[in-house]
Amino acid sequence: MRLLVVEDDPLIARSLEQALTPLGNTVEAFTRHADASAALRHDRFDLVLLDLGLPDGDGLALLGELRERGDTTPVLILTARDGIDDRVRGLDLGADDYLAKPFSLVELEARVRALLRRSQQRIDNRLRLGALCFDSVAGLAYLNDTALELPRRELALIEGLLLHAGNIAPREMLERRLFGFGEVGPNALEVYISRLRKRLQGSGLRIRTFRGLGYRLEEAEA
Repeated sequence: MRLLVVEDDPLIARSLEQALTPLGNTVEAFTRHADASAALRHDRFDLVLLDLGLPDGDGLALLGELRERGDTTPVLILTARDGIDDRVRGLDLGADDYLAKPFSLVELEARVRALLRRSQQRIDNRLRLGALCFDSVAGLAYLNDTALELPRRELALIEGLLLHAGNIAPREMLERRLFGFGEVGPNALEVYISRLRKRLQGSGLRIRTFRGLGYRLEEAEA
């Protein structure tokens, strides 16, 4: 999954990234309201972890902007504010959950998993198509029930394709999932697509290319 952390405390932001990345997530972190707002306007995330006390604005204002333009991305508020009024206001503005600091990373991970399941209308933490499965809790992919030993970016590619299984996964979305906001070479994504195609040979699955659009993971015709 692709997660956005909006947190002005670098130690907390780093802890969140270290906890959530090994589970197969790509984590982007911003410390300022303006930077996070720009990222949310121009990109798509699976979940936002939002601190309320930002140096250049209020996290609740950022949440309000998100919901006003019809963006339904799940938002988990993380804050040291104890007041019930702030919690009520955040939930009324469209927050999906609320976790007060200090919090347990184990509880945070469980809440993240629950929000992602709910947003994707899944009953468990696995994405599946045919013989291919991705477990977001373990951060592992399985082919014919056999675990695949894969680097992080190949896991992120499998997850991105499975999230859009049967439909076109936009190229830009896959690039962001694999490479974040960094520079991406013109053929970087194709390298990973080619590797995954080789792994899927004989599995009954294939990846179709739609030039200018993206890729579709689908069951091969018999």
